Amino acid sequence: MNATRAETCVLACAEAWRGDGEILASPMGAVPSIGARLARHTFSPDLLLTDGEALLVGDAVEGWLPYRRHLAMVTGGRRHVMMGASQLDRYGNQNISCIGDWARPSRQLLGVRGAPVNTLNNPTSYWVPRHSPRVFVTTVDMVCGVGYDRAAAAGPSATRFHDLRRVVTDLAVLDFHTPDRSMRIASVHQGVTVEQVQQATGFPLVVRDPVPYTREPTAEELRLIREVLDAGGLRDREVRP
Repeated sequence: MNATRAETCVLACAEAWRGDGEILASPMGAVPSIGARLARHTFSPDLLLTDGEALLVGDAVEGWLPYRRHLAMVTGGRRHVMMGASQLDRYGNQNISCIGDWARPSRQLLGVRGAPVNTLNNPTSYWVPRHSPRVFVTTVDMVCGVGYDRAAAAGPSATRFHDLRRVVTDLAVLDFHTPDRSMRIASVHQGVTVEQVQQATGFPLVVRDPVPYTREPTAEELRLIREVLDAGGLRDREVRP
């Protein structure tokens, strides 16, 4: 069975939680949510998942997670969040608050919300369903999630638990495994070239040599995605064929 681009993205998101052990996975978006559940069903069975409100869930309700306990997990590092990003720069600084000058923005977005605490206290990854120069920018208009350069400038109090893992897009998987912690192409999805990824990015990317293709789902992983985890096809609304 051939995987669609959306299904490859689901697996790439799932891989973000590989080896994390018993922590809370906090995916934001349909594709990351399916990915987190796929990870739990396969190679990361100890992951904890929530319903987005107050319950710990697997295939059934497994417990209660009061908000104060959720916050304790965030600040204690027992959580790996996969957030969205309206803008990201080469060092992983993220903006989800506004476009344009903060005093008079041209567009109001979600707001800073929990992004600073997430990025400074627990592992953080990002999901970008439309890889474009509008998202991957030289300088973000406002820093919400803290990138590697700003964390380093702030000193040990910011870098102690700062850990940006990966950025998954509809074109590629990106990481920060470089000497200066700038963004690198870790893999490209089937049918995508390195040149296409660079053209869709507003700053130069470090290129892994050689650049592999993103792993595609196995037959069993595809069965789980299509028949168990997302029979309604929500993944195709975020990543169209």
